[in-house]
Amino acid sequence: MITREQFNQHCATLKGSTHVIQWGGADVWKIGGKIFAIAPHVGEGEFQTISIKVNDFVYEILTQKDGIVPAPYLARAKWIQIQSPDAMTDEDLIQHVTDAYEIITTKLTKTLRHELGL
Repeated sequence: MITREQFNQHCATLKGSTHVIQWGGADVWKIGGKIFAIAPHVGEGEFQTISIKVNDFVYEILTQKDGIVPAPYLARAKWIQIQSPDAMTDEDLIQHVTDAYEIITTKLTKTLRHELGL
């Protein structure tokens, strides 16, 4: 599983993304004020879960895999939480984070997308 630092580095490369620390130290990544990925702080040396927005189809598929569950408090909006470092490859995780960013980006107004240079 990618590290929290690698997760943050990737999210930072996504155009117009912003980073805030919320909810007791969670790394929360947003585009246009809307969240697309979260890495909560669970303690030093412990596995860090990652929650991301996915589309309906991907949600149905991924929540059937071991180590991936509907994200607490966000499942109704089709968010998943990756709870195991073996649940998916680093490459797949990076792609899903990028996809989450793109899903949220498409929900922004045309004006906001233009202001963000998207």
